[in-house]
Amino acid sequence: MSHPHPELGLPPELPEGALRVTPLGGLGEIGRNMTVFEYAGKLLIVDCGVLFPEPEQPGVDLILPDFTSIRDRYEDVVAVILTHGHEDHIGAVPYLLKERADIPLVGSQLTLALIEAKLAEHRIRPYTLEVKEGQSERIGPFDCSFLAVNHSIPDALAVVVETGAGVVLHTGDFKMDQLPLDGRLTDLTGIAKLGERGIDMVLCDSTNAEVPGFVPSEREITPALERAFAQATRRVIVASFASHVHRIQQVLDIAVKHRRKVAFIGRSMVRNMGVARDLGYLKVPDGLVIDARALDDYAPEQVVLICTGSQGEPMAALSRMANRDHQIRIVEDDTVILASSLIPGNETAVYRVINGLTRWGAKVVHKGNAKVHVSGHASAGELLYFYNLARPRNVMPVHGEWRHLRANGELAVLTGVPADRVVIAEDGVTVDLVDKVARITGKVPCGYVYVDGLSVGDVTEASLKDRRILGDEGFISVFVVVDADTGKVSGGPEVQSRGAGIDDSALAAVTPLIEEALAQAAADGVGDAYQLQQLVRRTVGKWVSDTFRRRPMIIPVVVEV
Repeated sequence: MSHPHPELGLPPELPEGALRVTPLGGLGEIGRNMTVFEYAGKLLIVDCGVLFPEPEQPGVDLILPDFTSIRDRYEDVVAVILTHGHEDHIGAVPYLLKERADIPLVGSQLTLALIEAKLAEHRIRPYTLEVKEGQSERIGPFDCSFLAVNHSIPDALAVVVETGAGVVLHTGDFKMDQLPLDGRLTDLTGIAKLGERGIDMVLCDSTNAEVPGFVPSEREITPALERAFAQATRRVIVASFASHVHRIQQVLDIAVKHRRKVAFIGRSMVRNMGVARDLGYLKVPDGLVIDARALDDYAPEQVVLICTGSQGEPMAALSRMANRDHQIRIVEDDTVILASSLIPGNETAVYRVINGLTRWGAKVVHKGNAKVHVSGHASAGELLYFYNLARPRNVMPVHGEWRHLRANGELAVLTGVPADRVVIAEDGVTVDLVDKVARITGKVPCGYVYVDGLSVGDVTEASLKDRRILGDEGFISVFVVVDADTGKVSGGPEVQSRGAGIDDSALAAVTPLIEEALAQAAADGVGDAYQLQQLVRRTVGKWVSDTFRRRPMIIPVVVEV
């Protein structure tokens, strides 16, 4: 299997008749999915999603794909195809359209409805093209067709991109549930027919490549949900992704049986379920859903709350309930159901929420103690089945961490794909399809782009490092006034500490050290304010390290008068 090399330079000019595939997110991570196809001077983008921050990225709201490599070529972008409506596939679209507003968006009915609702909040009205499975469209120099796949959201599509360089199949996120709740099967016949024609390259979902066997059907969750409802003596609170229409439908159906009213909690949940209901994807009996403000009109055993926060997101409704930072207070004997899987990297945050809920007396039902979730991604058995149907000439695993990508590549090799035709790439690596062979040819700039409040891209790794130091070690500020003529200290030093775990009284010991260092600098003729600040930083830093074994941020201010 080929793999990226840290010494890769910029890719050469694309040969005539070749296709270039450049992932700008989604490889080596779960989220931020975005792939750029280049052919005949035009660009086609598949998905444009976000990644959610981890604890070591304090203050960050979202992480976007890096648009740097296409920023000078926005006029060459013919469309953005969205495979489905999850945030890790559509969440960055508003930020892309803020740079070029008229890029057409292509997707299924529900996917476009969800992105249009999101864009409305950004005051953007997009150009859209609605497509269905079995449909074909000519988009610039790309012949695109669409196959139905099932996933943990309705209306998901796989995309076939055909050019003079060959046929490429991008699976999007998919699984092979044979008894899907909406009856919409993954189009195995279409995949097999495409395989008969010849697929030159497959970009395949890798998330569950390490998991043996087949993903259970969504229908198998219903008994566990039924038991949780039957045993509940007070409120039932269900946490789910705000786009998991199938799971919400199951909860609504069970709520009807148990004569409970349902309230949606959280802006994204209310918005998405409103869209799904309006389009007929969510069937809601009259009188079932009530406004959250009317909850006090019903006894606790008569209500179900459906909210966000199943991944431990700090600002989501469930996390705030666990922290007693929400108007809805968890009380003894409430039942909380986490109807989702654990996204890799979120485990600590989720268990923190579970512990917080349990502390207030709630009974928490989750994947670890009940079958209340099945994955939306194909396991190893399904991937083997898929490769045997598709019989691709080249495979590029996508959507997964490194272990998932490699496991997926190994499955492809087991089904007969030559090892040298399996491309294990990373974000920014360019893969060219030339004469039916896929090869890594270079790498374009592709870092993390952080959204922090209203700022996009202003937060750097250096500033995140500063935030981590401040959060872990605190800071010490030093203010000194120096005579501009003599270089001697004429005011201060004033030393203060915040969050460093050092008493102000202890800081008095460093004052003579600062004065001594500045006096020596004056004697040596050092008068530059910046050099003096660095001298103060080194002096205080060494003292703190030697005395307290700590490394707080040192903020020196030297004023010359």
